[in-house]
Amino acid sequence: MSAITRQDLVDFVYREARLLDELDYDTWLGLFTEDGRYWMPAEWRQTDPKLQPSLMYEDLLLLKVRVERLAGARTFSQKPKSRAQHLLQMPQIDRFEPDAGSFRTWTPFHYVETRHDVQTLYAGWATHELVTIDGALKIRLKRVDLLNFDAPHGNIQLFM
Repeated sequence: MSAITRQDLVDFVYREARLLDELDYDTWLGLFTEDGRYWMPAEWRQTDPKLQPSLMYEDLLLLKVRVERLAGARTFSQKPKSRAQHLLQMPQIDRFEPDAGSFRTWTPFHYVETRHDVQTLYAGWATHELVTIDGALKIRLKRVDLLNFDAPHGNIQLFM
C-alpha cells in the first residue's frame, strides 16, 4: 500500500465532485466515514454546527435518507431530476499529515443546480477533513461555505 500524496488529495476532491455531478450518490456515500458529516453553515466563520443554525448539518444516516428520497419513485419534486455541475479551482492543502492519516483541503467553487428552466448558481468554498481508513481516503467532514450564506435560499435539492 503506497502512502497518500498531495496529488491523491487533489484527485479525491475532483472525483467527489464528479460523483455528485453524475448523480452517483451510492458511490459518493461510500466516501464518508461512519461518523462523517456534511455541513453547510448559515453564518460567516461559523464554528459550531450544533449551537448555531446551519443550512445543513447531516450525519451519514441523514445523507442516506436524502439520497433515498432523491432516488424515490414517488419524489415528485424530482420529476424531472435536478442536475448539477461543479466548477472547482485547484484544491489547496491546508493540512498534510500522512503519518497521522489526517488531511484538510480547501477548494473555491462555482456550482450550478438546474431543473426544468430554472438554473441556480452558488459560489463558495468546500473544506474536506479527510482521514485514511485501511489505506483509503475518507471524508470525516465536508464543510460547504456559501458566499451568499446570508441570502434567502430556495430548496437546495442536491449536494454541493
